[in-house]
Amino acid sequence: MGHRPGSGTRRSWRRRIATWLAAGIAAFIAASLFFVLLYKWVPVPITPTMIMDPNGFSKDWTRLSQIDRTMVAAVIAGEDSKFCTHNGFDTAAIERAWQRNQRGGRIRGGSTISQQTAKNVFLWQGGGYFRKALEAWFTVLIEQVWGKRRIMEVYLNVAETGIGTYGVEAGAQRYYGHSAARLATVEAARIAAALPAPKKREVIGASGFTRRHGNAIAARSTVVRRSDYDACVYD
Repeated sequence: MGHRPGSGTRRSWRRRIATWLAAGIAAFIAASLFFVLLYKWVPVPITPTMIMDPNGFSKDWTRLSQIDRTMVAAVIAGEDSKFCTHNGFDTAAIERAWQRNQRGGRIRGGSTISQQTAKNVFLWQGGGYFRKALEAWFTVLIEQVWGKRRIMEVYLNVAETGIGTYGVEAGAQRYYGHSAARLATVEAARIAAALPAPKKREVIGASGFTRRHGNAIAARSTVVRRSDYDACVYD
């Protein structure tokens, strides 16, 4: 029994596509591992968000040892209270966010500091299941390769802290005129309060929700320090 015309060509194209797909996946995995390993030791020079920022960007890479501990406590209090105990994902927060989103209104996420760091360093802003899948992949990698201290150090250097401003050192210089090495609890809390929407929320002269949120973060920061919720960063 003979083959139908064109069947061999179709099989050939399927094999080629499968080969290209496999090669592409292998290249992506290799590149991912390379950059994750590189950034375990080397400061992240630039991110996709910085490149695409129409306002340009100002940054000043600063070692974690030169960032006041109050800033670490503030972002844990404001962004991710379980930072030291989760494996990169806060399933309870994700479930709560999902339930809120189903009720409508403003879309909210349940992203941890680890997820935000993975997104900020390797990916682009915005939603979509494909980007979320990539974010999960990079989150697993940095949790395994970098560890909590390095994740926090990178996060505090690449997070957008204002219009065209990246990292808490650049933010501290912009808002307070001094280094992030000596941030008061309230100063750190105000920066942390603006982190989810730094282009919209005021750090200096904040009012309304941002002011109340900053005050709440300042209060919770004291609990973080007293209860060693930031211990994984400093052990």
